[in-house]
Amino acid sequence: MTRWWWVRHGPTHARTMVGWTDLPADLSDGSPLARLRDILPREARVLSSDLSRARDTAQALGLAPEEDPALRELHYGAWEGRSYDEVDPALARRFWEAPGDVAPPGGESWNDLTARLAPVIARQNALGGDVIAVAHMGVILAALALATGMAPAMALSFRVAPLSLTRLDWLDGPWAVDRINHQP
Repeated sequence: MTRWWWVRHGPTHARTMVGWTDLPADLSDGSPLARLRDILPREARVLSSDLSRARDTAQALGLAPEEDPALRELHYGAWEGRSYDEVDPALARRFWEAPGDVAPPGGESWNDLTARLAPVIARQNALGGDVIAVAHMGVILAALALATGMAPAMALSFRVAPLSLTRLDWLDGPWAVDRINHQP
């Protein structure tokens, strides 16, 4: 059995599409960090995206993560740093409403993201135990979709707030969803 403790990084306060852009997290409020720290397992492998907002969140939780670029957020390509009203509306509509193979110009699709993430999950599942992964909303939703087999559009309907916990348990074959977007 492998228990995945997916933690979304602290807030960036950006109002644009932020994927691979390395914006810092606002970690000034120690209360949610303390509450998360209290419920995370003491003995776990710790992974994080290599982007500073995830790495710094892990460190603020008192964790020493192994950084993995495969845990980066979805790459928005030419849409990075742009608001939704600044991009091609027809393509953006297809990207969000029927995710799969549609990608922003120079970016990656939902299928690209899940293909990048699946080997990381498989490697960790082979080891068993607890895994704390500090990552991004898209990555956490992709993990949820991989675990449940739900369609990408359904996975994207879930909210994953900054500094929330999503717990997915791999039961040596089937998955169990323990919680999504839990804000202790």
